[in-house]
Amino acid sequence: MGAYELGILKWLHIVCMVYWLGGEWGVFQTSYNVVNHKLPLEERRRHMETAYRIDILARTGIIMLLPLGLHMGNIWTIQPYGGSALTIMWVLCIAWLALCWSAFIFRETDTGIRLTKMDEAIRFILIPLLFLSALSSLLGYGPFLAEPGMLWYSAKILVYSLMLVLGLLLRFIMREWTVLFRRLATEGSPPEVERQLEKSIAFGRKIAYCYWVGILSVAFFAAVKPF
Repeated sequence: MGAYELGILKWLHIVCMVYWLGGEWGVFQTSYNVVNHKLPLEERRRHMETAYRIDILARTGIIMLLPLGLHMGNIWTIQPYGGSALTIMWVLCIAWLALCWSAFIFRETDTGIRLTKMDEAIRFILIPLLFLSALSSLLGYGPFLAEPGMLWYSAKILVYSLMLVLGLLLRFIMREWTVLFRRLATEGSPPEVERQLEKSIAFGRKIAYCYWVGILSVAFFAAVKPF
């Protein structure tokens, strides 16, 4: 069962990485039409809707990578938290995923914005926890084993935590889209709103380049296990 279980986890991990990387590329390309003020507003809204529908798969991949990675780490005996701790971790991550999908479903409403902020708040707790755990492990203080041949695991979690930071910034941008498009719908096309849209997406594209490098680094550490 151990080898079969590990094989399934690896497969799911690869699927989540594909959705993460591919989804971010899809949102990146769609954003060009979201800010194109030459297009009718309804056309731009359709592109924004497409971006959200693509992005939810990337968000799903990002969240599921955490329990999958920690589960495999326990099988490899690199991370010591198995048994009930592993079960609790899975329950919390599934609850987080449910929150993320709820925010997506209600994205055009005030409820959706509140749920999105709750999703973001979780990351404010999780990011420092993962970052400090990985850094502490690389320095030899645990909680993850960081012996020769196992350093890649802590390095992967460290980079993953940094990618959550970049992902959080991109979440802020997409939440801003919802607010700005409400203004476009009620006020026409105010120049200050158009400028803010262009400014936010220009910033998001710069983040995206770093994001892709980081995602590829996470995949590299997982696949090659270089140290």
